[in-house]
Amino acid sequence: MSDELLQLVDSSGRPAGSAPRSSCHGNPELIQAVVHLYLFDPGGRLFLQKRSRTKDTCPGLWDSSVGGHLGAGESPAQALEREAREELGIALSELRDLRALPGYLTRTDWESEYVFPFRAVLDGLPRPNPEEIEEGRFELPELIRERIARQPGQFTPHFRIAFARLD
Repeated sequence: MSDELLQLVDSSGRPAGSAPRSSCHGNPELIQAVVHLYLFDPGGRLFLQKRSRTKDTCPGLWDSSVGGHLGAGESPAQALEREAREELGIALSELRDLRALPGYLTRTDWESEYVFPFRAVLDGLPRPNPEEIEEGRFELPELIRERIARQPGQFTPHFRIAFARLD
């Protein structure tokens, strides 16, 4: 995985080359492009995934429904399709009301990411890949908000930021 070439972007999300994953993590000067999907059921509950404990970042923490890096030369839509299949076993054609949300830049001491977020509704059930996701479930946004307030350390830092933007 460390040799995977990731799409780099500028602070506005425009393509700016590529770099190996191992060079990006730990270097906040390189802005990685990522996609996140916020998947709701028809009742308005959001699907959360608990990241596999084998992940190199934020293992065992709750996160957005789908998330991942854009590969070198990959568009956000292509990455979203790939990640939705890899993580939840779903095709974008199974979703309704799929729409892009405004992108944004996040920076930490460890890394910088430009996020291309999307939201959609799934009438059926996701089929989580156990290699990617330890656990997954739909929850009401109010309950997620309460859980974040009580136990923020159970959620990825990015999810806490992103979830506040969904309101």
